[in-house]
Amino acid sequence: MLAYIKGTLEEIQDDSVIVDNHGMGYRIFTSGMDLGRMPALGEKVTLHLHMNIREDDISLYGFLNKEALRLFQLLISVSGVGPKVAIAVLSALTVNDIQMAVISGDAKALTKANGVGTKGAQRIIIELKDKLSLDSLLEEDVQESTGVPLDTDVFTTTAMALTSLGYSQLEATQAIRRVEHADGMTEEELLKAALRKLV
Repeated sequence: MLAYIKGTLEEIQDDSVIVDNHGMGYRIFTSGMDLGRMPALGEKVTLHLHMNIREDDISLYGFLNKEALRLFQLLISVSGVGPKVAIAVLSALTVNDIQMAVISGDAKALTKANGVGTKGAQRIIIELKDKLSLDSLLEEDVQESTGVPLDTDVFTTTAMALTSLGYSQLEATQAIRRVEHADGMTEEELLKAALRKLV
């Protein structure tokens, strides 16, 4: 089983890329998010791979980071969700936003993906909710946006305050992530700063 590929980016297509590795060109399907983050043609690229094997087809799906690959593999473990739907979800939402939508039960956010209806979104939430950790997500989420750890209790309390004001969990998380220098803020300061991002 292939784990990753390192090679030269030869071509970018609508739903995939061609990577040259020692003279062999591999077509690798990927998300719209990762297509937009690819290096220039001719540059080196590393993609973390999932090989999808069916009776009539063998396809490669690749992602720029392991978190996206892990989430892709979780998504295709959901009944009724195949690789194309999983790619659509990863194209419509970031990894963190998908995780937060699942954890908070925000089916509406998941229906932004092509091919995902309300029932499909609810099935994804039901089957993946126990496999995703809120604490680890919050730490990764804030660390990624601020570059430094933020008190998880402050983050959680602020997110709860925003949801009590009528914002979805996804909107609350995105607003808090956009706050600069969030580390060291009190709950009140972070709430005010996040609200300014929502106006």
